Amino acid sequence: MGLVSTGRRPSGDAVKVLVTGASGLLGREVAGLLVRRGHTVTTFQRRPSGVDGAADRCGSLTDDAAVAAAVRGAEAVIHLAAKVSFTGRAEDFDQVNVEGTRRLLLAAREAGVGDVVFVSSPSVANSGTALAGLGAEPADPVHAHGDYSRTKAQAELLALAADAPDFRVAAVRPHVVWGPGDTQLVERVLARAARKRLPLLDAGAALIDTTYVDNAAAAIVAALDRISHIHGRALVVTNGEPRPVGELIAGICAAGGVPAPSWSVPGKLARIAGSAVERVWLRLGKQGEPPMTRFLAEQLSTAHWFDQRETQKLLGWTPGVSIDEGLARLAEYYGPR
Repeated sequence: MGLVSTGRRPSGDAVKVLVTGASGLLGREVAGLLVRRGHTVTTFQRRPSGVDGAADRCGSLTDDAAVAAAVRGAEAVIHLAAKVSFTGRAEDFDQVNVEGTRRLLLAAREAGVGDVVFVSSPSVANSGTALAGLGAEPADPVHAHGDYSRTKAQAELLALAADAPDFRVAAVRPHVVWGPGDTQLVERVLARAARKRLPLLDAGAALIDTTYVDNAAAAIVAALDRISHIHGRALVVTNGEPRPVGELIAGICAAGGVPAPSWSVPGKLARIAGSAVERVWLRLGKQGEPPMTRFLAEQLSTAHWFDQRETQKLLGWTPGVSIDEGLARLAEYYGPR
């Protein structure tokens, strides 16, 4: 596939890349970046991606035939598709995140794909305690909190176990990705803050890392470029600018034109309440996300920031958009609205 001795693909070396999950914020940006760099990009997800210059294939990771057709002809795969939610049936997470990844890896290997970048999450190594200045600790599905984290941990272990000289696999764990058009974090913060239903936990003092979407996409593409150096391992990716969660929420609210939350709840109480809300939500069969879950309460009340020195060195990458610039772009996005 035209690798040079540095392990980075030359910018003119076009590769046929399949991107799964390109209808989401990060997947869309990854696919678009690959197109802009001259690669031949096919996307695979349940609905059209809307990525200009990419060929869409719509289908599910639970469908053997659809997955096999999607990987046919690809030289590399970037796998972002997943069930992402704070709540839901455990079997749904297992079918998409674990079995879907297993199905994709097998199909990719059979199709002659050479390289796979599995997009994971730092939550695969988080048991609910504070993470301060660590790197990519081993994925631990036994102690991961919540079905999303558990199944992403299982899937990452599957992916890295498949790594071989002729089938190189690396995992990238972007942490709390956000930006204009983000429905996972930004829209939820703004909607709840506008209704005055978003408390700060422990006064919003927990120090957390986040990742602006452009930076996360550039790091994932860099992982594909540098896969000869990093295959067989996982790397955490962030902006490298840890901030108190209350400060970040206030910045998002200012960008979206809604008042920032001014009331606080003890984190311990929120975790207990989140567990109870999850159980009731599932029992009643409610759709959408509950107002609080144990995992969300943990994320908002415990420190989680990471040492980025090794990641940046191995990827030959540094974030191009600061948190402040990202918030300014968010304000521009919401200005006309």
